[in-house]
Formats: sequence, C-alpha cells, structure tokens
Amino acid sequence: MQLLIVTGMSGSGKSCVMDVMEDIGYYCIDNIPPNLIPRFIDLCNKSESAMERVAVAVDIRTGDMFAEIYRSWQELKEMESVDVKVLFIEASSEVLIKRYKETRRRHPLDEKFSGNLHEAIDYERTQLSQLREIADYYIETSELTSNQLKDQIKALFLEHRSDSLTIKVMSFGFKYGVSTESDLVFDVRCLPNPYYIPELRNHTGCEECVRDYVMSFAQSQTLFGKLTDLLDYLIPLYIKEGKSQLVVAFGCTGGKHRSITFAELMAEHLSENHYRVQKYHRDIAKDRKIL
Repeated sequence: MQLLIVTGMSGSGKSCVMDVMEDIGYYCIDNIPPNLIPRFIDLCNKSESAMERVAVAVDIRTGDMFAEIYRSWQELKEMESVDVKVLFIEASSEVLIKRYKETRRRHPLDEKFSGNLHEAIDYERTQLSQLREIADYYIETSELTSNQLKDQIKALFLEHRSDSLTIKVMSFGFKYGVSTESDLVFDVRCLPNPYYIPELRNHTGCEECVRDYVMSFAQSQTLFGKLTDLLDYLIPLYIKEGKSQLVVAFGCTGGKHRSITFAELMAEHLSENHYRVQKYHRDIAKDRKIL
C-alpha cells in the first residue's frame, strides 16, 4: 500500500492537496488522530478489498494527540506492507496571517493563544519542525496559486498527467429526457436508425451487428471522425485547466442503438489514448424486449 501523510502549517493549502489526491484516486481521510493511522492500515490490509493508495491529513487540529505523529510514523515505517511518505506543506508567517484575515477563518490554536495569530503560528511551526525534517516531499505555497499547487501535486503523484481527468462516456435516449449531468452532449439522431431494421431492433449498440450497421454509412464515419478530432483537441485543454471529471454524452431517440455505438467507439478511442475512461449506458435496459 502507498500511504501519504499530508501535514504542514494550517492555512498553507493542505485541503487543496487532499482534494487533488482524492481526484487522482487516493482514498483520503482528513484530520485523523495520529495514533489511529497504524490501526487503520491494519484494517485495510485485512480487508478483502485492499486499498492501494491512501492519503491522510494530520495537523495541529488533533490537539494533544498530534504529539503521537512521530511515533506513529516510526511504527508505519516498520510495516513491510506499507510504503509511507510524508508531504509537508508550508507558507511564510506573513502569508498565513494574510490568508486568515482574508478568509476570516479561525486558526486551530486561536483559543489557546487568546486570538493572537502570530503566537499561534509560531507555536505551530515549532510543533511541526520534527515532521518537516523527515518529510519526503516539501512544498512552499507562499507564492503559489491554488492551480499552481494542484499542478505540483499532480506532477509528484501522477505517472501520466492525463490520469488527473476521469472521462465518463455515456449514452442516453432523448425520449427519456436529456442527460443533465453531461458537460458535452452530441445528438446522433441525424444518422440512419437501426430500430427500423427488424432483425436489429431488439439488439443494442454493444453488439457488433448494430455497430456495423450504424458505421456502414459515410455520414456516420465522417461524424465520428470530426467528434474524435474535437475531443482530442478539447481534453488536453480541460486537463490543463484542472478539470477532474468530464462527462461526454451521446443521445439518440431510444438510447439503444446509435448513441451506444458512438459511446462505445469513443470510449475505445479515448482508452487507446491512455485516458481514464468510464462507460455508462443510461437507457439500455428500458423497454427492452426479451428475444
């Protein structure tokens, strides 16, 4: 198991980091008491559905329990089944004070220091000094925007930049309502309909007979080519912008023939280009007749 401990100064960007880690496929836990981390890892290892990548955020919010983090880290390092790394996020005191004033949020140690933000930050920095020394990764966020921080996290933990985006390719039938979750909707009702071919009516675009029929027409091949060109151009722009999920929907009348054909072929095309792809045929089972 890959275990990432995310820690650092309050207000430095840990929440942003955890959002990115979740988007790229890590199981994330925020603000877990340090002495519970080894117990949690034990439970994961004993589970039938083992988790391969876990990120936990640990910081001064856990109060007195935070003192246990170093001992827990040592215990985790001794586990053969866990590859544990520490990511430390930091910013200058001046920047942290400015961020707290802008957001009007209270520092976790606000009550302990009677609202004195300078003293709270200095104390927290001292408490975190030991973790800073053992950190495997270190990011200073004083001069970073949230998007720049996200880019750095993706560069550290993604083998391929495209892994940061999950593309859901779906089909639907307009007769059952337009897909409202989609970012891009393509209407393929302009193509010849297999529904009017008796021997194809009760089959779907998941089957070769329907797919061969739909793609036997020049207009189908031309349309598919133009749509692949469009998505090949758009997807890198979405990735650069930091989008974590893109839903591409194809709609036909009943959602069983033409839309499924295009969804299947597009999912295959995107997978071949090494994108993370999910398929979903919303209306494939509606009004279906048993042959």
